[in-house]
Amino acid sequence: MNKPVDTATLKALDQAHHLHPFTDLSGYARDGGRIISRAEHIYIYDSDGNRMLDGMSGLWCCNLGYSQPAIVEAVTRQLQELPYYNNFFRCSNQPAVELAAALVRVTPERFNHVFFTNSGSEANDTNIRLVHRYYDLLGKPQKKQIISRRNAYHGSTIAAASLGGMKAMHEQAIGLSYVHHINQPHWFELGGEHSPEDFGVAVARELEQKIDELGEDNVAAFIAEPVQGAGGVIVPPESYWPEIQRICDERDILFIADEVICGFGRTGTWFGSETYGIRPDLMTFAKAVTNGYMPLGGVMVSDKLADVLLASGGEFAHGLTYSGHPASCAAGLATLGIIGETGVIERAATELAPRLQSQLAALADHPIVGQVRGLGMFAAVELVRDKTTRERLAPESGAAVYCRDWANAHGLMVRQTGDAMIMAPPLVSHPEEIDELVALLTRALDATAAHYGVRGD
Repeated sequence: MNKPVDTATLKALDQAHHLHPFTDLSGYARDGGRIISRAEHIYIYDSDGNRMLDGMSGLWCCNLGYSQPAIVEAVTRQLQELPYYNNFFRCSNQPAVELAAALVRVTPERFNHVFFTNSGSEANDTNIRLVHRYYDLLGKPQKKQIISRRNAYHGSTIAAASLGGMKAMHEQAIGLSYVHHINQPHWFELGGEHSPEDFGVAVARELEQKIDELGEDNVAAFIAEPVQGAGGVIVPPESYWPEIQRICDERDILFIADEVICGFGRTGTWFGSETYGIRPDLMTFAKAVTNGYMPLGGVMVSDKLADVLLASGGEFAHGLTYSGHPASCAAGLATLGIIGETGVIERAATELAPRLQSQLAALADHPIVGQVRGLGMFAAVELVRDKTTRERLAPESGAAVYCRDWANAHGLMVRQTGDAMIMAPPLVSHPEEIDELVALLTRALDATAAHYGVRGD
């Protein structure tokens, strides 16, 4: 247990010394924030005792909520037995070995090898190394170009941020010159007068056009999230993924599925790739693999790549000090055990997801809601002033920020991305807690509409 410290002291120390991720640093130094002190089930509590329903599963990672003693026990036991050893120099450890085998069992059959990292960012860095090494071994060293999508999020290291397509991140760092971007399948934002189906095909074919522009002999891979999470829960039209798969199959282009957010049940199946029937060559995982209890990420490597990497010999000159950390892998084993033994994915898909999506869909009639979109256990509500023209309520996403802050202040942790309110509640939520989430969100929308002077018909 942490030694009790009063809120004022904690906030003062935090503002004085702690630089926070994805935060207006000057604003935080001036105004501060909240201190989260404890959590149970799907609720978090701040240092003043205020309770919030966590509608974001931590940061898309606590799919099983905050009360999983089996994970705590597994980590504690491992720390007492072998707190650390590296996986370099032909060494391994039992939790890493067992977790690799467990991940192979729950992923599609073409995946029989795992490379462990500490995060999704590092895993996507690793994907670049694996892809380039693969083509080098095949005698195609010119295949180095990688295609991604605008508004994608693939992590925050230089390489992962380069793969991502978020404007603000690219403005603050010089990215990799061999990463290129095409449009995202965001029908509400980009579809214009097209039907979702026609738009899905058209935006998918931008991949084909970019391959032709760069030259197929130069393009190594395409990377994408099955559903863009941090970009705003962008659920692609049904026509999108079949066309992308066709293009990758017909060209000598590897497909990397970033499953950091979609993986481990968020879309209603173990992985988003399975939900959409797509067949990636590499899969990035992290976040929910340990239920957020310990840092862990990695790459599932298909037999297509692994066979070449294993047969050709020579050192793969890449690794991380904490790759396959025994305590993190113990947390992963316990997490996969809980998911497999309790049927939580199936229950969420059949009981909770329909309840969440149907109640949110009813918000489409709200005067400031332009679109509701979602899949499985995550969703987004897009805010507008005018439903027909899609005019926004306020510049620079001010209305969504207001809505988020109102929700946070009244007991609901949800997130704002652009002009959308996004949410991803834990898969262990109770049905009445789904009702509570939607009721609190509705109150936040009402308050936002009143603040901006928008009335219903």
